[in-house]
Amino acid sequence: MKVSYNWLNESLDLSGVSPRDLAEQITLTGIEVDGVSEPAKELKNIVVGHVLTAERMADSDHLNVTVVEVGQEEPVQIVCGAPNVKAGQKVVVALPGARLVNGLKIKKSKLRGVVSNGMICSLEELGFSDSVVPKNSEDGIYVLPEDAHIGEDALTYIGLNDAFIELDITPNRADALSMRGVAYEAGAILEQTPKFTGVNLSEDPTDSVDDYVNVSVENSEDNPIYKMRVIKDLVVTESPLWLQRKLMHAGIRPIDAVVDVTNYIMLEYGQPLHAFDYDALNSKDILVRRAKDSETLITLDGVERKLTADNLVITNGADPVALAGVMGGENTHVTGETKTVALESAVFESSLIRKTAQSLNLRSESSSRFEKGLNKETVQDALDHAAALIASLGNGQVVSGTAEVVSEEPVYQTVTTTLNKINGSLGTDLTIDEVEKIFSRLGFENSVTVDEISVTVPPRRWDISIEADLLEEVARIYGYNQIPSTLPHSESVPGELTHAQKLTRFTRHFMESCGLGQAISYALTTSEKAAAFSLDESELVHLDWPMSEEHKALRQSLLSGLLDNVQYNVARQTKNVALFEIGRIFTRQENDLPKETTHVAGVMTGTLVDNSWQETETRVDYFAVKGIVEEWLDTLGVLEGISFVPSKELPELHPGRTAKVLWNGQYIGVIGQLHPQLAQDRDLNDTVVFELNMEPFLANEQDTLSFESIPKYPGTSRDIAFVVDESVLHEEVMDVMTEVGGKWLRSIRLFDLYQGDNIEAGKKSLAYTLSYLNPDATLKEEEVNSDFEKVKQALVERVQADIR
Repeated sequence: MKVSYNWLNESLDLSGVSPRDLAEQITLTGIEVDGVSEPAKELKNIVVGHVLTAERMADSDHLNVTVVEVGQEEPVQIVCGAPNVKAGQKVVVALPGARLVNGLKIKKSKLRGVVSNGMICSLEELGFSDSVVPKNSEDGIYVLPEDAHIGEDALTYIGLNDAFIELDITPNRADALSMRGVAYEAGAILEQTPKFTGVNLSEDPTDSVDDYVNVSVENSEDNPIYKMRVIKDLVVTESPLWLQRKLMHAGIRPIDAVVDVTNYIMLEYGQPLHAFDYDALNSKDILVRRAKDSETLITLDGVERKLTADNLVITNGADPVALAGVMGGENTHVTGETKTVALESAVFESSLIRKTAQSLNLRSESSSRFEKGLNKETVQDALDHAAALIASLGNGQVVSGTAEVVSEEPVYQTVTTTLNKINGSLGTDLTIDEVEKIFSRLGFENSVTVDEISVTVPPRRWDISIEADLLEEVARIYGYNQIPSTLPHSESVPGELTHAQKLTRFTRHFMESCGLGQAISYALTTSEKAAAFSLDESELVHLDWPMSEEHKALRQSLLSGLLDNVQYNVARQTKNVALFEIGRIFTRQENDLPKETTHVAGVMTGTLVDNSWQETETRVDYFAVKGIVEEWLDTLGVLEGISFVPSKELPELHPGRTAKVLWNGQYIGVIGQLHPQLAQDRDLNDTVVFELNMEPFLANEQDTLSFESIPKYPGTSRDIAFVVDESVLHEEVMDVMTEVGGKWLRSIRLFDLYQGDNIEAGKKSLAYTLSYLNPDATLKEEEVNSDFEKVKQALVERVQADIR
C-alpha cells in the first residue's frame, strides 16, 4: 500500500511530524514500512511552461522547435520530440540546471544546430512508471490544466511535492489497505481523531432505482451484501488533475472519470466498486450466482475465460457480465458513449474470489481486498460517495434509492480483558487510565468495571475478535520499544527429550556414524514420484492448489526424493554417495486429514572401500546395507523379532535382491537393490536402498538397558560346514540352529558361503561358527558335543543339509 503523505494530511494534522518520522512510528506499531520516497528532493528547477509556438524542425520528421513562456523576462526556445506538443498548452519544463530522477542534468544545448534551452518533460522523465501514465500522454508530454500558473513549481501540479510511504500490509491488517484505515492507524499513533469530508449526495426524486434494476443473490453465503446505484444522463470525460494525480501515485493508470472514481473510492475506503454500462446490460435483472461449467466470459482484457462452479459471476439475469470481485466483462464496461451507469458495491465470500483470481491468473487490487476482507460498515458510504462524485464530474444525476440484497449487517464486536491480564502478559505497569486512553486513541469505545475492561471494536477492525488481539493493540500503541525486558519468574522445570525424540536423534547419529550423510527432501512432488516405493497401497494426497505440477502430491515414500539427490550428486562426478533421511510420509484417510508416518530411509551407491596398494575395492551391495539396518535394529533391542523375507512385489526394486523387513510379523520396511532399468534411467550404477517405518519403535519404549559383568569362565566353539539347496535361506538355517542349539549357545556366525567348483549345481556351501558359554561354570566337553550333534541332526532333517 503506497500512502500519500499529502492525502493523509487531508484527514489528519501532520504539520508536526515529517514523512520519515511518521514512517518510523508506523513501523514501531507493527506495520512494516518498506521505504519512504520524496521526489521533490531529487527534482529541481522544474516549472510550468506555456507553449507559444510549435513548428516542425526543418530536415526532421519528429522534432519540433517550440517557444515556451516559463515566467522569465523572455520566452525560451526548446526543441521537443513529443508528437503531441502544440501551441497553447501548459506543460512541465525542466530548465537548464534542472536535475531529473534518472540523474540527467539539463543543460543548454544544440540539436541539429538549433539551440534548446531546456526540456518539455513527459511523465516518464519525471519518474512515473509507463503503466500509470494516462493514455493521452503515453506517447508524449503531459499537458497541465489551463489554470496552471506559468513559472510556478510544476511539481505541485503533478503531486511530486508529496512524500510516499510504502507499507507492507500483512493479511491480518487488511484494514490498512485504504487511506481511511491508514488515517485511523496514524491517528492512534499521533493521538488524533481523523476527520473525513462528508458526502453531498443529491438524488433525483422523480426517478427510482427500482425502475432500472432488480437485484437478487442466489446464495447469501457467497454474497452477503450486494448494492447498486444508477447514475443517468452522464457525459463520460477525462478525470480532473487531482484525481489522476492520486491514482498515478498509487500505481493505477487513469482511464476516464467513471473508472477513475471507482479506483479512487477503493483507495479511500478499501471498498472495490465496479461500474457497468447500464444500456449494455440489456436487462433490469441483476443476479449474482455461481458460474456453470459450460459458461464463458470475455473479460476486460479481451481474453475468453472458461468458468467453473468455483467462480462467482454477476449476470444480467441470464448471462455472465462480470467475474465478481475480480474483473468486469468486455461487453458491459463503461465507454465514452455511456450515458447511464449501474454502480456496484458488494461483499463477496473471500475464498471464492481467491480461487477465481488464482485459477484464472487475474490478481488485482480489487481481488486482493476482497480476499482479505472488507469493512461492511462502509459498503453503502463508499457507494454513495462514488455515485455523487461520478454525477458531479459527468454532469449526471443519481437516481434515488439503492437496489440491494443484505443478509449480513456490520458487527460491533465486544471483547473483554482485565488490567491484570494486560500487565501480566506484557510485563508492564499500565494504569487503567492509560489503557482506556489507548483504546480511545484506537477509536474503540470501552467501559471499565471492577473486574474487567469491555471493549467495543468497530467493523473496520474485523481482525480483532479475542482477548489476545486486544493485548496486541495495547502493546502496539503503547510501543513495543517501551515494553520492559524481563526474565520469567516461574519455577524452573528440568526438561528432557521424549522417547520418540531420543530415538530420532539416536538414529541420525547412528546413520552418520555409518558414513551416511543426512538429506532433507521436499514432501511435495509429482504424482508419479509420490507413489513410487510406497509400502502402503493408499490413494495419493493431492493439493487443491499446487504451486506447480512438480509439487502437487504428498510423498508416500522418502526414497524418490533421496534418489533425486543421489542422481544430482552423481551427475556432478560424485561417484560414491550415501544419504539418509528421517521424515514423514503421507497417506489418505477417509473423511479426515492425511495420516503422517515417520520413516527412515537410505540410499547408497558406488564403493565402500576404494582400490589402493593396501586394500581391494569393495562395492556397495545388498549385504552391506542390510548390515547397517541390522546393526541399527540390534542397538534398538528389537533384532530378535526381525525377519527378512524375499520379495518381488515392488516394481522399482530388483526382483532377486529385495527383501521385506518384518517385525513380529508386521511389515515395516524394505531393503533392496534398485531395479536395473530404473538405475539406467537415472544414470546410476548398482544402488541399494532401504526404508523403514519408525512408528512401531517410536511407540515401543524399551526397558532400561542392563549390563552384565564379563564371564569368569571360558567358552568354546564349534565349526560346521554343509551343503544345501541354494533356495534355502540363511534365516531358515539360523532359526533351526537357534531352536535346537541348547541353553549354552550364545552366538552363531556365518563365515563362509561358496558356490562353484566341486559344488553341485543348484547347491551352496555354508560354514558357521557356533559359540557356547556357561557364565556360572566351565563347560564340559560332553555337554557341548551333545548340543552340537542335535544341531547337525536338525539341519539334516529340516533343511536336507549334507554335512561336510
